[in-house]
Amino acid sequence: MRALLVVNPAATTTSARTRDVLIHALASEMKLEAVTTEYRGHARDLARRAAESRDVELVVALGGDGTVNEVVNGLLHHGPDPDRLPHLAVVPGGSTNVFARALGLPNDAVEATGALLDALRERRDRTVGLGLAAGTPGTEDESVPARWFTFCAGFGFDAGVIGRVEQQRERGKRSTHALYIRQAMRQFLDEPHRRHGKITLERPNADPVHDIALSIVCNTAPWTYLGNRPVYASPGASFDTALDVLALSRLSTASVARYATQLLTSSPERGPHGKHALSLHDLTDFALHSKVPLPFQMDGDHLGLRSSVTFTGVRRALRVIV
Repeated sequence: MRALLVVNPAATTTSARTRDVLIHALASEMKLEAVTTEYRGHARDLARRAAESRDVELVVALGGDGTVNEVVNGLLHHGPDPDRLPHLAVVPGGSTNVFARALGLPNDAVEATGALLDALRERRDRTVGLGLAAGTPGTEDESVPARWFTFCAGFGFDAGVIGRVEQQRERGKRSTHALYIRQAMRQFLDEPHRRHGKITLERPNADPVHDIALSIVCNTAPWTYLGNRPVYASPGASFDTALDVLALSRLSTASVARYATQLLTSSPERGPHGKHALSLHDLTDFALHSKVPLPFQMDGDHLGLRSSVTFTGVRRALRVIV
């Protein structure tokens, strides 16, 4: 098997020595080319070239969810074709690693490498669905290029939190769960639209949903992790279905306390619920529009401000080694 290993040298939980050990282990089982990324978007470019080469059978992403997202977008640059495109494998190296853990992989890079080699020997894989977000035709964002996401997207409050975290990391702060919690509290205190949401959700053959203050789009469950604790925003979301949405219409102090508690105690059977919570399951096509530009994120990567985003849930998009 000919394989490409895409290595993010800034992966927060793997040292250079660990990466060398992992590369040696993988190279012992396949014809491996290992490339270290050098700039934002490099992983995407490497994966695209691998997909276009037609002779690479496997692309392994060693890094966090951001690295995985770039690799997926490179592989799917010309659209999904799971029977032709190289398989994807993930060795988690980030601080959270939602996609890898949602696939059932160990959160430790060494253990995950062992599981990957076992899966290759036993020819274990699965086809997963993915989400696609693009600018909405007829809006000021219509020229925004489409981009794939593996586990979640957020429009509004949670994207604002991620933007704050990225600013702190640029100042030298480590990405920790405590950092996310602090920035979430600051985002809440500074949020100008928490009582009267500015987002509208539109989908075919249904009335629009107006005045949404928070919107989370999930491609799988859990939505994220706090340490080893899984957090379920949309417990019914799955790699085998289209997209799920959790929308909250109010972010008052009382409602935030209630929904935050529900998230922290969520389970595969029950997520946030109540008068101001709307959960939608298995949506193939829908759009989120805002009266004012709001932060937007995909797979934990802040992408700036948007006024409108169109989402598509694509089943059977990519084959993944598990």
